[in-house]
Amino acid sequence: MATSMKTVLLWLVVVWWAGGGGAPADAMRKQGKGTLGYYELRRGEFSMVVTNWGATILSVRLPDKNGRIDDVVLGYKKIGGYVNDTTYFGALVGRVANRIAGGRFTVKNHPYHTYRNDGNNTLHGGHRGFNQVFWSVRERVTGAFPYITFSYTSYDGEQGFPGALDVRVTYKIDGDYSYSVTMYARPVDGDKPTPVNLAQHTYWNLRGHGRGTILDHSVQIYASAVTPVGADLIPTGAVTPVAGTPFDFRSPAAPGARIAEVPGGYDINYVLDGAGLDGQGVRKVATVSEAESGRVMELWGDQPGVQFYTGNFLKGDEGKGGAVYEKHGGMCLETQDFPDAVHNPKFPTEIYRKGQVYKHYMLYKFSLAKN
Repeated sequence: MATSMKTVLLWLVVVWWAGGGGAPADAMRKQGKGTLGYYELRRGEFSMVVTNWGATILSVRLPDKNGRIDDVVLGYKKIGGYVNDTTYFGALVGRVANRIAGGRFTVKNHPYHTYRNDGNNTLHGGHRGFNQVFWSVRERVTGAFPYITFSYTSYDGEQGFPGALDVRVTYKIDGDYSYSVTMYARPVDGDKPTPVNLAQHTYWNLRGHGRGTILDHSVQIYASAVTPVGADLIPTGAVTPVAGTPFDFRSPAAPGARIAEVPGGYDINYVLDGAGLDGQGVRKVATVSEAESGRVMELWGDQPGVQFYTGNFLKGDEGKGGAVYEKHGGMCLETQDFPDAVHNPKFPTEIYRKGQVYKHYMLYKFSLAKN
């Protein structure tokens, strides 16, 4: 009986998401070969739904302190909303996440021009980045610790990037109220090194998606410096301390307390502290909590930076369940290499050659605050 009920619930999830239909579905077919799929990973009351369109996280559901189960990530009402999406709800973005100044860079004295989709700059891989393609299901395992692995081969010249690139991402429920994201990328062409910087672009609201802003959440980011940006959100190349600035989240603080001092809102890369707690460099990146629900989220990862973004460009987007996402309705914490590293030799390199493997690990741990 329990198994049948789970099957019915998953079928209902699939039907609900697939309701986009029509022109959006046709547009998806034109943008690449693939069959749209929806996949639930579940362990008890904790569950998430992902799709192979953009390797996107569609929902994450867990209980609050009163046992109420909510979806705590933002997303569109129907799958058609993800076509030509510029919010990147839940998507796996690349080949290079964040911005490339001027949509151009040079590798081995060869100039490359990438698609400019953010003014004069390239953002999250261009207008047809990894969030706008079908990924293949490489492996799927059910059971106590379910996971799914998506794969995609980016062709030489896609969005202007050099060389073919094999990419994989695995979403796995690792334990009670925790899941991991593991990303790999491997250049295929020996004579065409390429920049790689993947990011997972989920928007969080621990009160529940569509239930107000995140300005009163408590945020702690384990970073003592940021890479400051200019008016176009391109890093200047400097690394500056957060002490004495509104960017200081070394101790828990509400984003709304000082956001008025940050033109446009928070959208900046933090330089994470420490060399890591183990040989892989995995360390605590951030802790977010929300008082009404009692939910707490810890993010762990192995990248040098994390982009903290407070949903500054949300503007009444229609979301799941009739929700309307106003400005600051969700926050992103995207572990990453530093933005525009192709133009800043002092930043950690993001150029990979054949024989080298890009690896990126994230772990989310959820709990309830102790009274």
